[in-house]
Amino acid sequence: MIFMKKVITVTDAARNFADCVSRARYQNVTYILLKGGTPVARLVPDNEKVCTGRELASALNGARLPAQEARAWAKDLRDSRKSLKPVSDKWQ
Repeated sequence: MIFMKKVITVTDAARNFADCVSRARYQNVTYILLKGGTPVARLVPDNEKVCTGRELASALNGARLPAQEARAWAKDLRDSRKSLKPVSDKWQ
């Protein structure tokens, strides 16, 4: 399945909202919405699924790794967490 991305302003999205929704649904178009030239939101087809943290935790809970792989995975996870920065809250 081919996904197409299109960048439009929030104003254009508001003026053509029904068309944008139809294109997202039937043509798999993802819209990146700009406000003042800055990306602020996306309108995506529903078939573009995202894995939530809860779903990931559930899947990992059922995984059975050999002890050496599990230790290596845990180390990679710890190292990755050290490099993460907290998300800033743009709405404050």
